[in-house]
Amino acid sequence: MEYNIPKTNNKRIAKNTLMLYIRMMFGMMVSLYTSRVVLNTLGVEDYGIYNVAGGFVAMLSLISNSLSASTGRFLTFELGKGDMQQLKQVFSTSLTIHALLAVFVLILAETIGIWFLNEKMTIPADRLYAANWVFQSSVFAFMVGLFSVPYNASIVSHEKMSVFAYLGIFDVLMRLGIVLFIAYSPWQFDRLIIYAMLLVGVSMIGQLANMAYCNRHFQECKLQFAFHIGNWKEMSSFAGWNFIGCTAGLLKDQGVNLLLNLFMGPVLNAARGVALSVNTAVGSFVGNFMAALSPQIIKSYAAGEYFYMMSLVERGARFSFYILFLLALPILFETEFILTLWLNDFPPHTVNFVRLILLLSLSDVLSNTLITLQNATGKIRDYQIAVGGALMLNFPVSYLCLKIGCVPESVFIVALIVSVLCLILRLLFLQRMVQLSVKQYLYNVCLNVLYVSLMAALIPTLVYFQMEEGWVRFLSIIFCCVVCSSLSIYFVGCSISERKFITDRVRVMKKRIIG
Repeated sequence: MEYNIPKTNNKRIAKNTLMLYIRMMFGMMVSLYTSRVVLNTLGVEDYGIYNVAGGFVAMLSLISNSLSASTGRFLTFELGKGDMQQLKQVFSTSLTIHALLAVFVLILAETIGIWFLNEKMTIPADRLYAANWVFQSSVFAFMVGLFSVPYNASIVSHEKMSVFAYLGIFDVLMRLGIVLFIAYSPWQFDRLIIYAMLLVGVSMIGQLANMAYCNRHFQECKLQFAFHIGNWKEMSSFAGWNFIGCTAGLLKDQGVNLLLNLFMGPVLNAARGVALSVNTAVGSFVGNFMAALSPQIIKSYAAGEYFYMMSLVERGARFSFYILFLLALPILFETEFILTLWLNDFPPHTVNFVRLILLLSLSDVLSNTLITLQNATGKIRDYQIAVGGALMLNFPVSYLCLKIGCVPESVFIVALIVSVLCLILRLLFLQRMVQLSVKQYLYNVCLNVLYVSLMAALIPTLVYFQMEEGWVRFLSIIFCCVVCSSLSIYFVGCSISERKFITDRVRVMKKRIIG
């Protein structure tokens, strides 16, 4: 089915996505460089300790993530309706909730968190002191970020992506400065502890900048604590059910990370940390695209523009996959060569971890717009019980696999199978909620991206097996992947109107460059 999206909305999404890509490109280059420097400076063991001790704090974010999704959804929904008074009430209520939650998280971290870190986790005795510093720093940074959630949600809801991009670049520059300091400082100090503490300072500065901008430019973003019972009930109900999904997501990520630590030790956490760095760098392209697209999906639902909304859901899913696939394909072929160039030396299992986590991301990305649409409806109880329950299977099944002696890669294979199951469940629920056609989605999205992937991977596969490892094969694979992926996406993946839009945008950019 051919959708015709209004040109003004196309341009808005394209402009917002471009601004986010500028931020992402800069952040990705710095991230890849700093990951290598941090790994070499801290060493494999300390890098693994930082990954698992700091990551343990993320377990506490399951509550904040559910409220963050709730805040972003309700702010964007009220903007779509144009109700300023209700918008102010939603913001002040969410600010109060997050302030109270920050106190609750502090109590939880300083009791259960401290006990688990010191009594249950596999950390060398001589580095337990440093691990506690990392933990405390992460808790404080998390509290600062928690309080600023409503402000960050406001920037995205208002679609001020240029501001979002500039603040992100500023944050990346500060983090780069920290990495260079710990790597090349002539002074003697515990680099793991200082690194964690300096990151807290960066977090505080960045969040204060976000808050200052919102207070100045958005009417609703005033520092006032209020409690509107109607908004509280609606937001808490949404957040409460969303809590199931957030819990499941964190068990899949940080919970499995803890399992790797308990069964395999910090070296495997370092391997997973490296794999996540690669995945984060590549996946940020899709994250930025979704940040630009999600407000449009929610606002179109609030305004009752269901045909336009459905077109965004399908096209958003396909183009998210295309973006990620275009970047992931050469990495999937030349993982070991790239890691050797980047890190020189890396922990065992890293190559397989990178490949599997990229395949998992390609599967997950097909659900991004479906999740946004489901949140837009505000009716998520049954959905979260079913999908969140399925997602929670990651933790116990991964535990059983490691317990019976399966290889560490098994946890990612489990996650991949569960991801496909959750995609099917999401489609079935949205079919009932908003009359989404499962058959049409499978044909327009899933079958489409499968054809694109097979066509794009054919020639690079032949090159990979016919040539010896080295620079010649590496450059040949990159060239083949980029050309084959681009042609496959354009001619196989895109409709006639989409090809016309892409061609028009290329012509406009060409005129601007040439003058």
